[in-house]
Amino acid sequence: MTALFDRLESNSRTYCRRFPALFTAARGHTLWDETGRAYLDFLSGAGALNYGHNHPALKAALLEYLAADGPVHGLDLHTSAKARLLERFDEVVLRPRGLSYRIQFTGPTGANAVEAALKTARRATGRTNVIAFTSGFHGMSLGALALAGNLAKRAACGTPLDRVTRVPYDGYLGPGVDTLEYLERLLDDPGSGVDPPAAIVVETVQGEGGLNVAGSQWLRRLQHLARERAIVLIVDDIQAGCGRTGTFLSFEEAGIQPDIVCLAKSISGYGLPMALTLIRPEIDVLGPGEHSGTFRGHNLAFVTAAAALDLWADPQFTVDLQKRCRLLAERADAMTYTGCAVRGRGMLLGLAFPEPATAAAVSAAAFRRGLLLETSGAQGHVVKLMPPLTIDDEALHRGMDILGDAVRETTSTEKS
Repeated sequence: MTALFDRLESNSRTYCRRFPALFTAARGHTLWDETGRAYLDFLSGAGALNYGHNHPALKAALLEYLAADGPVHGLDLHTSAKARLLERFDEVVLRPRGLSYRIQFTGPTGANAVEAALKTARRATGRTNVIAFTSGFHGMSLGALALAGNLAKRAACGTPLDRVTRVPYDGYLGPGVDTLEYLERLLDDPGSGVDPPAAIVVETVQGEGGLNVAGSQWLRRLQHLARERAIVLIVDDIQAGCGRTGTFLSFEEAGIQPDIVCLAKSISGYGLPMALTLIRPEIDVLGPGEHSGTFRGHNLAFVTAAAALDLWADPQFTVDLQKRCRLLAERADAMTYTGCAVRGRGMLLGLAFPEPATAAAVSAAAFRRGLLLETSGAQGHVVKLMPPLTIDDEALHRGMDILGDAVRETTSTEKS
């Protein structure tokens, strides 16, 4: 079955090696392979499918737009699809939260949103250095990759990556160490060797870095530190945003208002490529064409993104989502007797194992039982749980039952 892919596809492929099936259909939380076998999907397109596969409301809006011959590709031309999305984003996301941002349509990847954010911060401040955090990950293009903590990902680019100062994330040095006190000392000491930064880039939950969580108080202090020193605060909400932590924007719980927010993955709602950079109006300083891209006008993604926001317009959607967050946490906590620790927040949880090989073995055992989930962390020691936000309770329990069996099988084998 894999011979065609082995012969013609690049050696850089990853997920298909872990999940060697030929998938032919998908709906909601389920994938089917060519034999008709069903798999529960707790991978969710690495966070690009927060509403599951082929959500009926989003699909209906997409088919209606296509049937009417709506423009698919539009560069940055004004289109009805873009107008509808801008209106809904303002009505459903910005105004209810008291947020004021300009919306920049970048190229369609999260890395492109990060590149736009870095350009904006550097232009607005006239500085070049950027503060990033241990275990962070922000994309695979050179500017975004320079921020990454993962040595393997950085090494693959084959060229020096600079103009970044990396500092410890919340909790990196243990619960008793205040990492922001360390950062503040670096910034204020002219002998530290750290150039004044244009920006601080942070994830509230480090999705690829091992599901580490920044505390609300830590985030508020980080914002205060940045504002005191006229540093642009950038929140990378590419994986943790769009509801993955229980609120549409992952930093809502902390009550902060970043200067720039990067969104991608599930912002289209349907798995269609799309990214946004939200910019405080006072620092919307890039001129026409200074951050461009042929596919920043992907109107099909605009259509499904607006339809996804219609889901959020109903308060019951958030109520139901937060119930699922609590249920997932309860089921994950019940597995800690096997020696793992629960990390993450909301519907972005992980099981961290003392031995890195255990997580990969659990993922493989789960796949054999019909459950897709990936690993996370620089050592791959965390099993990442990302079921669709819309999954029903029965399927969530079934997936966690499968995961529990996989964990018990793997950990008991290791002990024997």
